[in-house]
Amino acid sequence: MPSFRYEAVDPAGRPRRGIVDAATARAARDLLRTDGLYPTAIETSAGAITTLTEATRLSPMLLALTTRQMATLVASGMPLDQALTALAEQTDHPGTARLLDAIRDQVAAGEPLAAAMSRFPRTFSDLYRGLVAVGAETGQLGAVLSRLADYLEARQVLRQKFTLALIYPALITIIALGVITTLLLYVVPQIVAVYQQSRQALPFLTRALIASSDFLRATGWYWLGAMALFAIGVTLLLRREYWRDRWHTLLLRLPVAGRVLSGLDTARFASTLSILTGSGAPLLRALDTAAGVVWARPMRRAADAVAAHVREGVSLARALASQRVFPPLLVHLVANGEQSGQLPAMLDRAAREQEQDVERRLTWLAALVQPLLIVFMGAIVLVLVLAVMLPIVSMNQLIR
Repeated sequence: MPSFRYEAVDPAGRPRRGIVDAATARAARDLLRTDGLYPTAIETSAGAITTLTEATRLSPMLLALTTRQMATLVASGMPLDQALTALAEQTDHPGTARLLDAIRDQVAAGEPLAAAMSRFPRTFSDLYRGLVAVGAETGQLGAVLSRLADYLEARQVLRQKFTLALIYPALITIIALGVITTLLLYVVPQIVAVYQQSRQALPFLTRALIASSDFLRATGWYWLGAMALFAIGVTLLLRREYWRDRWHTLLLRLPVAGRVLSGLDTARFASTLSILTGSGAPLLRALDTAAGVVWARPMRRAADAVAAHVREGVSLARALASQRVFPPLLVHLVANGEQSGQLPAMLDRAAREQEQDVERRLTWLAALVQPLLIVFMGAIVLVLVLAVMLPIVSMNQLIR
């Protein structure tokens, strides 16, 4: 159904503006009059909203900053539409300003904030909108937005640490592969021509290098095509539930990476539960929402099973322990929180403990992988250099 942007006045003479969905402009006017408003201007806005819905996506850092600023303004007692206007004027990012203006128009028209954000699913996730809805329902929107900003900032910091831990090994691998490929495709063929003119018996290592170079030059494009087809095939397979489930199960069983992935999912699960229960959301609703933020499918199934057990009357700690995928620390802290009545605080503590554990494992993994990569790539380069230099050494001995 098309959307129309309108300007109107209410019976008290106060100006109102927003967006209304209607089949035609005349139907929009009739709908506004039914609501007691007197429209002064109506224009089509469906195209702008559709474009924004499809194209607008804020970066995690920008979303965290916007959330923090919104929390500050709402907690200060500023009306929501005025806070959105102030945020739109404050930001230097044009896309953010357009998005906030569109949300403000919806809120000014009487639409809840979470519903207005649902027009932009690429920016506001289900978790984000769910927390905003809970905050609006409980009258704690400012506090919920503040905790949500903390959550987004913590995730951004952890993502940056994860990226920094992997970027150095990735750079070493790419550079080394580039050097090896250049040697095999361009340097080795030129040296081979010199060796062939000498008609000297070449060492085994040099012959193997020449054979590898010839093979790579003859079949290089086929290998590239095969890798592209393999990547496409894997992408298509992972779109199916069965293969995605098998892939996630395999990742979770890996010695180090599996613990890192399960720790990340546990931290997200516990942090989301902490925010929701601390904001006054019912536990069952919080469990359903928290299960949606879990990435690994086996752990998501376990989270759904936990919600089902709690719905049947089982305590949260016992439900978590029955699944055998969540760490014992989380189970014990949840049990302590249920007994002491401080479940949100214990969940938040469990999330922090899991994040710190993930950081320690990432630091250890980076410290282990980096020297191993250097040694491995150095060994390959050493073999290439020996294969090139051995015939030269042999020629010098014959000349002497």
